Amino acid sequence: MAGTSGARQASSPRALAFAFFSQPMAGPLIALVAISVFFSLTTSTFLTPRNISLLFQQSVVIGTLALGQTLVILVAGIDLACGAIMVLGTVVIGSLAADGNIALAMAMGLLVCVGAASLNGGIITLLRLPPFIVTLGMFTALQAGARLYTNSQSYPIRSDFLTVLGSPAFSGPLTVTWGMLLWIALTIVLSYALNQTAWGVRVYAIGNAPNAARLNGVNVRRVAFSVYSLAGIFYFFAGWQALGRTPIADPSAYQLANLDTITAVVIGGSSLFGGRGGVVGTFIGALIVIVLKNGLTQAGIDSLYQQIATGILVILAVAADQYMSRAKRS
Repeated sequence: MAGTSGARQASSPRALAFAFFSQPMAGPLIALVAISVFFSLTTSTFLTPRNISLLFQQSVVIGTLALGQTLVILVAGIDLACGAIMVLGTVVIGSLAADGNIALAMAMGLLVCVGAASLNGGIITLLRLPPFIVTLGMFTALQAGARLYTNSQSYPIRSDFLTVLGSPAFSGPLTVTWGMLLWIALTIVLSYALNQTAWGVRVYAIGNAPNAARLNGVNVRRVAFSVYSLAGIFYFFAGWQALGRTPIADPSAYQLANLDTITAVVIGGSSLFGGRGGVVGTFIGALIVIVLKNGLTQAGIDSLYQQIATGILVILAVAADQYMSRAKRS
């Protein structure tokens, strides 16, 4: 009887509520629901199947790019070059695809994204330089490099394969694109890797206490390097999704993507100090960023005020993260 009573108490509404609110993604999920309810009550077009589908379609590029950013932040790093890496990959794909060799274009785009991200990881881990400085320098160099490579020209994308991720996987009241399905699949796979594999345990261990991880036999440099390299794969997929969203390889596109990804990761509950958070929270955080922009647009708010609102949201999220980190240490 005592065992049965204990089981009932453990599964009581209070216990379930405590278990839910103790999850890192609880806060972002509540924020997403609250913002969505607010805009559905204040605008007449927000909560419609067409707009909901549009929200997800607008989120896929930043959302997928933010998966790579999440990996980097989990090891207490940061990648300000993620958007520039993605854009360089897309213009390489666009330039080679113009000659009709789609397979070569995709292979070179992947190589460029993984190579640039790995270069970041190599400099940071081998030379022990601050990730902020290294990726800021790479961001500047790659932005200029993409424009030099293309002579500041854009490449129209005519290949159905390159734009397939913007095509509907199935249509109905709610249109779902292949890009949306890919974003969900990548989130699930990466979440599994972080939570169910030894590699994921090492990633969190490095973010929490790199010296302790090293003393426990973790090759900190190797794991951190693998994180940056793997992030490059997600940047490549984000670039492919960007070509599906807008079939033009533009060297000037997504200039604020790095800030949007950091916003999505931080709002999603991951700590900028490393070791806490996950990609499910990032998925929700990316939706919050887009829902906020979409709702404010439908409410007739100027885009400059939208940026102010997003900036305030980031500051509040970072402040909450720092408060929780201090409380944890004390």
